[in-house]
Amino acid sequence: VQLQASGGGSVQAGGSLRLSCTASGRMFSGFGVAWFRQAPGKEREFVASISWRGGGSLYEDSLKGRFTISDDNAKDTVYLQMNSLKPDDTAVYYCAVGYTSLVKSERAYQYWGQGTLVTVSS
Repeated sequence: VQLQASGGGSVQAGGSLRLSCTASGRMFSGFGVAWFRQAPGKEREFVASISWRGGGSLYEDSLKGRFTISDDNAKDTVYLQMNSLKPDDTAVYYCAVGYTSLVKSERAYQYWGQGTLVTVSS
């Protein structure tokens, strides 16, 4: 499985961005697709996960209500809609795929994209 993340950029606080993660290769129902992020000087952290073609999603508690993960199976793409962005959301965002869905631990994800940078200015 190869992943291509895109959609990052610079935005002012309060703005929105939508990230895309397009998968190529063999994807099966029940695979987990997740977004993680890593801010400068910090460890990578879980953002959200969705079950591929299976429904269900999981969010980091602090991001619920502002971030929404969704998928478009016809396009083999998972999206992360980010609203009401804050400077603390500045990070490199990574998408990842694993054989188990709806898990927060990055150890559960075997395939990783290259990351896309999101910068939120105040």
